[in-house]
Amino acid sequence: MARLATRETAVSRLVAGLKQYGGLKGRDIANILGVSPPTVSRWSRGEGGPTIDKQTNIAELRWVAERLSDFYQPDEVRLWLQSPHPQLAGEKPYDLINAGRTAEVLEVIERLDSGVYL
Repeated sequence: MARLATRETAVSRLVAGLKQYGGLKGRDIANILGVSPPTVSRWSRGEGGPTIDKQTNIAELRWVAERLSDFYQPDEVRLWLQSPHPQLAGEKPYDLINAGRTAEVLEVIERLDSGVYL
């Protein structure tokens, strides 16, 4: 069976970063963004691209995953992103990122970075 060629794009690099830093699988990314797993696979291969809103969410999610990788292993980052967090009023970090509230998530990470736990 012939392997499909991958064309590197900004989005494919962002998706690869989510997998590397965040331990996220294609299905996780699809669930977080509300798209199908085959759509994420196409983006990973550099085929097509998401809307600007989804692209922004991917970029912000990747930034958060990379920041968390300073403290956690990829599987722990994955769990952190997908679990209700007490410092976020019980909301899931990825839901806040999708809602344009990435700054709130980054505030929690900054507290983690400075050793302040509220």
